[in-house]
Amino acid sequence: MSFFKKDKPIHDESAPDSILEKNDINHVEASPSAVETAGPTFDSERTGKLLRKMDWNLVPFLALLYLLSFLDRSNIGNARLAGLEEDLGMHGLDYNVALAVFFPWYVAAEIPSNIMMKRTSPSFWLCVMMVAWGTCMTLMGLVKNFTGLLIARMALGLAEGGLFPGVTWYITLWYRRHECGFRMAIFFSAATLAGAFGGLLARAISEMDGVGGRPGWAWIFILEGIATIIVAGFAKWIINDSPESAKFLTSDERIEVRARLKQDRTSLADEYASKYLFDALKDWKIYVHMLITIGIYTPLYSISLFLPTIVRNMGYTNEQSQLMSVPPYVVGCVATIAGGWAADRSQKRGVYMIGFCVVAIIGFVLLISTHQPGVQYVGTFFVVSGIYPNVPMGVAWNGNNIGGATKRAVGIAMHVGFGNLGGVISGFAYRSTDAPRYFSGHGLLIATVSMSLVLCIFMTNYLARENARRDSEMHRIGLTPDTYTEQMRYNEREKGDNATFFRYTT
Repeated sequence: MSFFKKDKPIHDESAPDSILEKNDINHVEASPSAVETAGPTFDSERTGKLLRKMDWNLVPFLALLYLLSFLDRSNIGNARLAGLEEDLGMHGLDYNVALAVFFPWYVAAEIPSNIMMKRTSPSFWLCVMMVAWGTCMTLMGLVKNFTGLLIARMALGLAEGGLFPGVTWYITLWYRRHECGFRMAIFFSAATLAGAFGGLLARAISEMDGVGGRPGWAWIFILEGIATIIVAGFAKWIINDSPESAKFLTSDERIEVRARLKQDRTSLADEYASKYLFDALKDWKIYVHMLITIGIYTPLYSISLFLPTIVRNMGYTNEQSQLMSVPPYVVGCVATIAGGWAADRSQKRGVYMIGFCVVAIIGFVLLISTHQPGVQYVGTFFVVSGIYPNVPMGVAWNGNNIGGATKRAVGIAMHVGFGNLGGVISGFAYRSTDAPRYFSGHGLLIATVSMSLVLCIFMTNYLARENARRDSEMHRIGLTPDTYTEQMRYNEREKGDNATFFRYTT
């Protein structure tokens, strides 16, 4: 999204009579501070060094957190191939139920977690979540029956729920809107690495079968949970809460980061207030993004949970399936990072999401239309490369178009939370009774991605028309960027993306 292109201020239909009346230069409700009016001072070379410095100090550790999180929630698919169902006496749809019960609790945690992160601090709250889900993961390796597995999965969902929306919001505290997408893509690419690394790791850990009297699948849960707890022990001192308190930045760099963000967000309110929460709940555009997201997250979780099973039913052994699930994720990782980089460069999101939806649909068509294992396996590459890039792309698109930190934190949590309900659907997408071709599962996911495709086309066109309308209205009343002052923008700081100078990312 770009707040200030070549022409910005516009008329807002909900404002009284005219913008000039609303934003009379002589009408001063409050005055912006000197820091808020001062612009960035670094040249392009210093700015590039500053961004690289933030990248190295922020993004790798965030990616590690998400790798651990995604590994812990999806390793049940690998545990299944290591004998989980037989040892716990599971049959019928028991495995599907165990997958599905994770997600309602995951979703329930997201908005409260984002609010808690804003009210406390990212370093504190992320550590709390990590210790909680690492403990749940470890205890999952000690369960003795199906009931215990269900309880552990529900607890894991509640503990992990706030990580993705929380880190997504956290990234917006450091980077401009058209710098966030690439960083979110790198962060989320850890999910594809979790899929690739998880297969290799599970194959190795399962060889511990019988150690300590526990089966191989139990050691997958125990060791990966302990790894999360160990990382949590260092997280409090590694995570920086904000640019103002970042120890790795100099005083000049802290001032520059704040100035860059203020210029990018044009004085929109960043403080916490309950009214901004209700602003998010009333914004219909967020609900459209929620529908787009559930159409993407349903196949995302279906593939992450069932890819080893899908490959096995192409005629390969359990061991081969574990290993063959790795290459599609490697290609998906490259596609995720490349898509995020390209979208930031072009300052567009919708057209990329449309393209990736088409790629995913092609993949599912290859899976559903033939019985030839080679063609089906190629289809898995298309599916992963089409689905995974759209997760960070979608949350960046929605976040770009929400003005104000609190509304953005809540809006992102709504977006991600509703999308994660797709995990409940995905738990039943691939049923054992539908093996080996899984016509109903592939058909369902073609339908959900197609819904997202149509809604992405709608949102892209709507936002482009709305930007054009605002530009036209601005010209009609004779305003220009030069006459629309900082004071006028500051007077509308509480209006968020309804501010008259706001422009959407298409």
